Amino acid sequence: MPQFPAYRPRRLRRTAALRRLVRETTLQPSQLVLPLFVRSGAGIRQPVESMAGVAQTSVDEMLEDASEAAGLGVGGVLLFGIPDRKDATGSEAWNDEAPVQQAVRALKRELPELVVITDVCLCEYTEHGHCGVIKNGDVDNDETLELLAREAVSHARAGADIVAPSDMMDGRVRAIRAALDGDGFTNTPILSYAAKFAGPFYGPFRDAAESVPRFGDRRSYQMDSGNADEALREVWLDIEEGADMVMVKPAGPFLDVIQRVKAETGYPLAAYQVSGEYAMIQAAADRGWIDRERVMMDSLLGIRRAGADVVITYFARAAARLLASGAA
Repeated sequence: MPQFPAYRPRRLRRTAALRRLVRETTLQPSQLVLPLFVRSGAGIRQPVESMAGVAQTSVDEMLEDASEAAGLGVGGVLLFGIPDRKDATGSEAWNDEAPVQQAVRALKRELPELVVITDVCLCEYTEHGHCGVIKNGDVDNDETLELLAREAVSHARAGADIVAPSDMMDGRVRAIRAALDGDGFTNTPILSYAAKFAGPFYGPFRDAAESVPRFGDRRSYQMDSGNADEALREVWLDIEEGADMVMVKPAGPFLDVIQRVKAETGYPLAAYQVSGEYAMIQAAADRGWIDRERVMMDSLLGIRRAGADVVITYFARAAARLLASGAA
């Protein structure tokens, strides 16, 4: 038998301490962002049936969740609003007294160091469930831009640290940047959902945000799953229009796109581990088919390893608790 080579990789795997010492990719609570669904009222905590552990909450209950996340070192929260009233244009999106705007003000008052990101889109606010103004059975791109800009300015006025347009309208970053600058919010960054793919992974989210389209689907404005080159074109367009950070969504099925975006742009990159990814892990763990904590951590570490600087995940608090315990 020939002798083993001098280099034996197993030498550095013998103990947990050694493995931590040479780990190439790490996950920290500060790299995680927790999505939260907020609605008007008080004392409301309405569980989302398809997303175990996730709920729609009133602002007071939301503060409890955000406080826990901040105490665990989670880097930020991403707010989605459920309005009391919906209409054809989603006008509650730029109502300064709507749930998201109230939540932003409460968070900046009670937890000023926590980064507050707001989702800028119209699907939660329109009676038809689409991300913009409908004309001739489709979303009118250019007419929608002004409304998105109004929503972003309203969020910035409330105190949002970052606004995050998720609608996938062409030219929305430029329109939002111009509106923010015109209202004196030149220092408010834009995190663009730059490569947002259409597909089946958003089902539980649409329950949580009450944004199921009443007709058709969103494939005319969200990306085709087979197009990685187009994803890079979308990302570069948003960067040229003024995006400060970019996002790939969903995360798990598009690790290759995450890797390419980071390698080719070098821009701060977020990836969204979406509701379907979360729900599948939860459901399989509930049936005893997988180890919830180990699969959760491997999935998040894989997103980081692909190149994401920030991971938006419903597991943010659970992962942060595990990291704090030293068990991860």
